[in-house]
Amino acid sequence: MLITTTATKFLKRKNTINLNGRLLDLTKPVVMGIINVTPDSFFDGGKYKTEKKVLKRAEEILEQGGSVIDIGAVSTQPGSEGISTKDEIDRLLPAVKAVKKEFPDAFVSIDTYRSWVALKVIEDCGPCMVNDISGGNFDVHMFDTIGKLGVPYILMHMQGTPLKMQENPEYEDIIRDISMFFTDQVKKLTKAGVKDVIIDPGFGFGKTLEHNYELLNRLDSFKVFQLPLLVGVSRKSMIYKLLATKPEEALNGTSVVNTLALMGGADILRVHDVHEAVEAIRILNIVRSTSK
Repeated sequence: MLITTTATKFLKRKNTINLNGRLLDLTKPVVMGIINVTPDSFFDGGKYKTEKKVLKRAEEILEQGGSVIDIGAVSTQPGSEGISTKDEIDRLLPAVKAVKKEFPDAFVSIDTYRSWVALKVIEDCGPCMVNDISGGNFDVHMFDTIGKLGVPYILMHMQGTPLKMQENPEYEDIIRDISMFFTDQVKKLTKAGVKDVIIDPGFGFGKTLEHNYELLNRLDSFKVFQLPLLVGVSRKSMIYKLLATKPEEALNGTSVVNTLALMGGADILRVHDVHEAVEAIRILNIVRSTSK
């Protein structure tokens, strides 16, 4: 049984995200396309080293129907140790600046767990959503910074750190444990003045294969928060290890899991393969429209 506290029970279901006066409509699910400006991400590391390649990828995301472009500069795959703040800024800032200049109407998200990085990029490039894999646990100043910046925040759950998160993760009840985390962090975010929060249960981050599929099976439990739900399973090990393949061969499995996530209440799919995710949403939307 989930516990509804003052952090959740007074919230009304949010169907829009406000980014500097522009609204992202979530009455139907949308797709967030990934751009990793890293040399070592598990699937696409090293593919977007130049501004030209970053812009081509951003254009591809938008042309294929993506609603948000998520740009990250630090690999967070299992076993990764991270990089310095300077290196992260040196990678992230030029990419975000280029995308915002070329596509000024695009919704851009920056994938960072450092408040100073979020502050620097947003001050230099303009408002962006902030996608924090640590859910505020890696930087005590993150929530206050987001509140002052007035931008949307993606609150992700992770047990441990990327370096050691897959070393025997344990839960008493994975849904209850993650829900308690969301409850505590949403309360802190509200106190810090953050108005737009998206929750992400963090598939693959401190979870075994079995944990991930239990999470997928019970995903609709998070509806109690009345907040937009983001799911990121794209080509992850929960898919390719189960199917005894590789990330490069996990597109079909990703589409299946994305569809199950949509049926469980996902509002945003964070993916490498935008076209296929958009198709999954289109099919689900027509199925839902015929059931009314």
